[in-house]
Amino acid sequence: MALFRITAKQNSYSNGLRLEKGMNVDVASKYSSNPIMSNGGHEVQDAFLRIYGLDLKKLGGGRIPAHLFEVVKI
Repeated sequence: MALFRITAKQNSYSNGLRLEKGMNVDVASKYSSNPIMSNGGHEVQDAFLRIYGLDLKKLGGGRIPAHLFEVVKI
């Protein structure tokens, strides 16, 4: 099991949603690679929805916009 910190690198406004630079979540993943790209990003999606009420897939038009995030394994 790996622990990742996912942090927004820039502000983004789309589909009535607002992602602000610095928003971050910690995600425990059973995959050792980038959790945004693994398993459809479900762990990251769930964490942002739980903590900020932000639906990343709605923000990105059906996919999590990976270019907006920095992923660090901690």
